[in-house]
Amino acid sequence: MLDKPAPAGRSLYYGGEWRHPISGRYAATSNPGLDEPIAEVAEAGASDVDAAVKSARQAFLSWRGVAPLERARLLKEVAAVVRANARELAALDAANCGNPVREMMGDATIAAAQLDYFAGLVTEMKGETIPMGPDVINMTLRQPLGVVARILAFNHPFMFCAGKIAAPLAAGNAVIVKPPEQAPLSSLRLAELVQDILPRGLFSVLPGGREAGAALASHPGVDKIAIIGSVGAGRAVMKAASDTIKPVLLELGGKNALIAFPDADPATVASAVIGGMNFTWCGQSCGSTSRAFVHRDIYEDVLSRLPSLAGHYVPGLPTDDRTTMGAIISRQQHARVLEYIASAKEQGARLITGGAAPTDPALTKGFYVEPTIFADVTPAMRIAREEIFGPVLAVLPWDDETTMLGQVNEVEYGLTCSIWTNDLRKAHRTALAVEAGFVWVNEVSKHFLGAPFGGWKQSGLGREECLGELLAFTQEKNVHVSLRGG
Repeated sequence: MLDKPAPAGRSLYYGGEWRHPISGRYAATSNPGLDEPIAEVAEAGASDVDAAVKSARQAFLSWRGVAPLERARLLKEVAAVVRANARELAALDAANCGNPVREMMGDATIAAAQLDYFAGLVTEMKGETIPMGPDVINMTLRQPLGVVARILAFNHPFMFCAGKIAAPLAAGNAVIVKPPEQAPLSSLRLAELVQDILPRGLFSVLPGGREAGAALASHPGVDKIAIIGSVGAGRAVMKAASDTIKPVLLELGGKNALIAFPDADPATVASAVIGGMNFTWCGQSCGSTSRAFVHRDIYEDVLSRLPSLAGHYVPGLPTDDRTTMGAIISRQQHARVLEYIASAKEQGARLITGGAAPTDPALTKGFYVEPTIFADVTPAMRIAREEIFGPVLAVLPWDDETTMLGQVNEVEYGLTCSIWTNDLRKAHRTALAVEAGFVWVNEVSKHFLGAPFGGWKQSGLGREECLGELLAFTQEKNVHVSLRGG
């Protein structure tokens, strides 16, 4: 259970200090598992953003001159602190975002690994030399951008906060984080933990809502903005950033496909279909394979196995170590998920399992939905086209490969895809055909540090979790040196 209800710092953190918002506004942040407030947290406004950006700029001017290996040493110190406090950080996220505490321990481990990974890449920000003859040296350099802002999503608050500051800090930038409005506590706790490690002003945490996000995106002193969020939020950030022509990094939504060919083992496919939905955190994952295209030859066999496999995921209190499936983030999102379930029933989909809130009396106050699976879904149905961000899986039968691939690609999203077959030619052919940025073959749901993660189409711009992410927080400069003398 949660031992510490909230971090001591619940204000704004910038310039190496805790500060009250200029407007004086504080708002309650809640526990979605119980629908109860946890603490009052500051709300940053445009004036606060301006002050934080100025502070971050001063910190950047010093940090960019720090030797890369020294920057790496400090990042590794942060990683060690994250590992040492993993249990507390996981408990904060469980209480504040609704994901099970046991799984949130894994988030802290991943964040620490990302910090170590980018610390190890600091010497890879290399330039090139361009041959131009014996009397000339022409070379390129990579230099940091300046002040980077990162707007985070609510489904993995701490992992995103700690993990996503790694690349920009390693590259020599200052970072301002706007944690998710719904779940800011673990980001504030990270600021407490590292305030004596990182130089003053280098890392800022500004909790708040749309005003803070819009101010960061449009601020002329912010040199790049990155967001993990919905397509709509990404569009808004991109529009705001256009006024100052600042680059953006967008990791947005997905309506991802799992494709099962007839030669695949039905039992293996069924396990993958369930695993790809990320039911543990209620399907609240942009990479969830929420559309399963299963060939008709194995369709009913796969369907028959899904209810028992889904039964492993039982909604429970997020702060309980025994819980295998947590809570939906908010009352509004809970109602939205239930509305999608109702629409699927109205449009003729066949309910295989779930489809309602659980009846456990201990869960009546929170925002819970059973793992829900619909069969006989058609591409025209809403649950096959729209990102639900909830524990609702659509299973679609297919016969013709060309038609199926057209249906896979017709949505506006293109983040992930999972392909299941024992035929190497089919695997390669399909991997090339699907319009997605991250493709698994005979695997699902996993990320691999060093492998570029990102989307096609409206699922985003840029790649993360790889060397490319580090380089994306630098800018290239060409230097031409004549050796002929002045």
